[in-house]
Amino acid sequence: MKKRFLLLALLLPILVLGGLAGALVWYADQPLAVRGDSVEVTLPRGTAMRQVAQLVVDGGVAVNASALYWMARLGGHAGRIKAGSYEIHDGVTPRELIDKFVRGDVVLRSVALIEGWTFRQVRATLDANPDLSHDSRALSDAEILRRIGAEETQPEGLFFPDTYRFHQGESDLDVLQRAYAQMHAHLEHAWANRADDLPFKSPYEALTLASIVEKETGKVDDRPLIASVFVNRLRAGMLLQTDPTIIYGLGERFDGNLRKRDLMRDSPYNTYTRPGLPPTPIAMPGLAALKAVLNPPESRFYYFVARGDGSSHFSRSLAEHNRAVREYQLK
Repeated sequence: MKKRFLLLALLLPILVLGGLAGALVWYADQPLAVRGDSVEVTLPRGTAMRQVAQLVVDGGVAVNASALYWMARLGGHAGRIKAGSYEIHDGVTPRELIDKFVRGDVVLRSVALIEGWTFRQVRATLDANPDLSHDSRALSDAEILRRIGAEETQPEGLFFPDTYRFHQGESDLDVLQRAYAQMHAHLEHAWANRADDLPFKSPYEALTLASIVEKETGKVDDRPLIASVFVNRLRAGMLLQTDPTIIYGLGERFDGNLRKRDLMRDSPYNTYTRPGLPPTPIAMPGLAALKAVLNPPESRFYYFVARGDGSSHFSRSLAEHNRAVREYQLK
């Protein structure tokens, strides 16, 4: 009798565990109801599996939290869950949920950095994005450059304008690092494939002129000829005389009106009073501006003026340019 009792005592836990394991295997492939068609659940970094299971339940998924926890733990997945925001659709199974968390199949957010923006605008955009972790908020421009591994001392123009995707809670410094790496790669490639006899001593000088070309027009078709005008002026030793550099030098003092006194007031960014390029880029140039500056078309143009419809009129001589100014600007 004692032997039978002892045998039963030994077998009972095994039978119970076997039954629980069988129940978990069955439950793993059962479709789960989700509040609405889908819900989004965010798993912060460092969240333990038991808390993960509860966050899923709190997020609107009708799953047994204990069952989800034990499935992940017994399957060896509890320590492999990746942080981020996950979109969970109605009908998902517990097994699919765990696989999703292990793969890191997160919902990606995005932020757009626009051609022609200054670094001040870039920082404001990143700082206003609610899905980013704002690690750069208290940093100076110089500290940001150091943190992303940049060798330059001024940030203007160093970041490539593009749409960057990121997961919920990712650092804004990661976005900046990717934008910096993209600009470096594009500039390096364009510089390696540049035309001969350009008036640039370094890729940085080409980047500076590209930023000016970017600000001078929003019309893509005009950028190559505008680039050729500035390249011709640099070759001839002429002043660039471009308004966007003046505006950049004024900074927050610019009220929308560029006055004669602004053109006459000397500063490092006044290309009406100082020869050559300004000391830094004045904005983020796009790829079209980079290519235009490093492979400009041959032209005899030294002047251009906006027609008022987004396009530009190009002139070879000052007399021709003055006639165009009277026609398009003073009419």
